[in-house]
Amino acid sequence: MKRFMALLIIFSLLTAVLTGCGSTAATTGSNSTSEKTVKVGIIQIVEHPALDAARKGFLETLAANGYTEGKNLTVDYKNAQGDQSTLNTIAQQFTSEKLNLVLAIATPSAQAMAAASSTIPILVTAVTDPVAAKLVNSNEKPGTNVTGTTDMNPIKQQFELLKKLVPQTKKIGVIYNAGEVNSQVQVKMAKDVAAAMGLQIVEATVASTADVQQATESLVGKVDVVYVPTDNMVVSAAPTVLQVTNKAKIPVISGESSVVDKGALGTIGINYENLGKQTGEMALQVLKGAKPQDMAIQSQKEFDTVINKSSAALLGINIPDDLKNATFVETK
Repeated sequence: MKRFMALLIIFSLLTAVLTGCGSTAATTGSNSTSEKTVKVGIIQIVEHPALDAARKGFLETLAANGYTEGKNLTVDYKNAQGDQSTLNTIAQQFTSEKLNLVLAIATPSAQAMAAASSTIPILVTAVTDPVAAKLVNSNEKPGTNVTGTTDMNPIKQQFELLKKLVPQTKKIGVIYNAGEVNSQVQVKMAKDVAAAMGLQIVEATVASTADVQQATESLVGKVDVVYVPTDNMVVSAAPTVLQVTNKAKIPVISGESSVVDKGALGTIGINYENLGKQTGEMALQVLKGAKPQDMAIQSQKEFDTVINKSSAALLGINIPDDLKNATFVETK
C-alpha cells in the first residue's frame, strides 16, 4: 500500500509538471511577433512642413504594414522647437526608454540621438550628408547604429531652373544657418555649381530665426535672386524671407516645395512625404532583424518641379514652354 501511494503521488506530480509545461508552450506559441507592441521614438528639431511631411510618410508606411498606434505600435513623438538643449534632453530621455528604434528627423536631431546612444537603431531622414555629419562611416556601409535617407538637394537642377525663370541672373544670395552641417554642405555645393555656371554666390548667415529678416534685407540691392536651401532655421522663417523679397521684387528659389507653397518662385526638389515613406520601408527591415550598420543610406531618385503662379505674376515672370508640365501652386 505504501508503495502504491508513493507511485500515485509521483504520477500526480509528473502530471502537474507536464500540464504546466504544456500551458507555457501554448502561451508562448500564441504570442506572435505581430502581437508584440513596437515602441518607436521620433525626435524632430523644429516644426515646418517638410519635416512634418517626412514624419507623416514614415508613420503611413508603418500603418500600411500592420503597425497600428494603440494596438501594436507606441509612438513617442517629441519636438525640440528649435532648441538644441531641448533636443539633447529628448535624446537622453529616449536612451532610458525600451525603444525598438528611433526616427531622427533632420541633421541636428540625428546628431543628438547618435551622441546619446550607440545601440538603439536610429533611422534618419531629411539629413543632407550623413558622412559630413559624422553619423556614418560611409553612405554605402554605415558601420554604426544609424541608417536612413538623405535629402541631398539637386542643386544643379535648381540653379538651371533659376536660369530658365530668371535668365538675367548674375548674383545669387544664399541665406543659411552657418551652424548647421547640412547647410554648410549645401552652400559649398552651391558655390561649386554657381562657379561652373558663371554665377556668383553672396552669403547671408543667421544664428537664430530672429536674424532672418536682417540677413534677407542685407541682400537687397546686391543680388538678382535669393536661394533658400533646406536649412531648418531659415525654412521655418520662410514667411519673413518672402516678406522682404516680395517687397524688393527679388525672386526666391528654394530647396524644397513647402517654401514654394508660401510664395517662393519655384524649386526642383525632394518630396518629403515620399522620403519619409522610403525611410519607413527601411524601418520595417530593421524591425525584421536587419542591422543599420549594414544598410546603405538611400536617396530619392525623382524630384518634383514646382512653380508658384502667384509669385510669377507678382514678379512679372513668364513661364517657359518647357516648364508647362511642372506642378503649379498658388501662395497659401
